[in-house]
Amino acid sequence: MKIHAMIAEDEPMARKELTYLLTQEEDVELCPSAETGEQLLKLYNENDPDVIFLDIHMPGISGIEAAKHLMDQAVHYPPLIIFTSAYDEYAIQAFDMEAVDYLLKPFDEMRFQKAMKRLRNRLLQQERKLMEPYFSNQKSSGSAKFLIDDGERTAVLSPEMIYYAVPHKRMLEVHTKDRVILSRMTLQELEKKLYGYPFFRTHRSYLVNLNYIKEITPWFNGTSNITLKDKEDIQIPVSRTANH
Repeated sequence: MKIHAMIAEDEPMARKELTYLLTQEEDVELCPSAETGEQLLKLYNENDPDVIFLDIHMPGISGIEAAKHLMDQAVHYPPLIIFTSAYDEYAIQAFDMEAVDYLLKPFDEMRFQKAMKRLRNRLLQQERKLMEPYFSNQKSSGSAKFLIDDGERTAVLSPEMIYYAVPHKRMLEVHTKDRVILSRMTLQELEKKLYGYPFFRTHRSYLVNLNYIKEITPWFNGTSNITLKDKEDIQIPVSRTANH
C-alpha cells in the first residue's frame, strides 16, 4: 500500500530536500510537485494525493488559503496536510486546521520521521473509520445457507462459518475455522452471495467476516494488518481505499 505524497513548495532547495527525504521512504510514491497555490489546486485534482507537504508562503494563493479551499471542496476525506515553513509563528493556525504536522525549514531528518509516523497513524485512523459502517445495519448470520461448488463436490455453508476468502491459483480459498474449501467461483460472486451479511473487502483480494476481526494494527512502512480471532497466525492486509 503506497502513500501518495505531493510537495507544494516554491523554493527549489526546500523542494529538493523534501523530495530526497520522501524518496527514502519505501511506502511513499511522489506525485508531481507544485510551485504555487494555483498549481497545487490543479495538480491535486489530477493526482488525488493522500498527503500534501504544503509551504505556507507561496506566490499567489498562500498555503493556508489553498488548504482551506481543498478542505471545503472535499467530498469524503480532505487531503492530509503537513505544513512547512521557515517560521514557527503559523504553527497554531496550522494545527487549528487539523494539520498532521508542522515542519520547520531547514528540515531535520528525525523531526521528519516523527511527522511520517503521525501521518501513518492518521491514515490508519481513516481506514478504521471507513470500516465502521460495515459493523452496523448488517443482517445477522442466522441460519441462511448456500452452496459452494468446486467442480467435483459441493459444500453447504452458512455465512457465520466463513472467516475469510482469498483467490489463489485460479481458485477461491474459502477459509472456515478448521478447513479451507476451494471453489471455482470468483471473489466477486461470493461477495454477492454474502451481500447484507457482515463481510468487508479489506483489500481487493480479501473478503473478511467482520465478526471474526480481533484487531487492526499498523505494520511495516505505513501498511496495516487484520488479526482474526482463532486465526492469529493469519495477517490480512487492509487497503486504505477499501470502501466498496
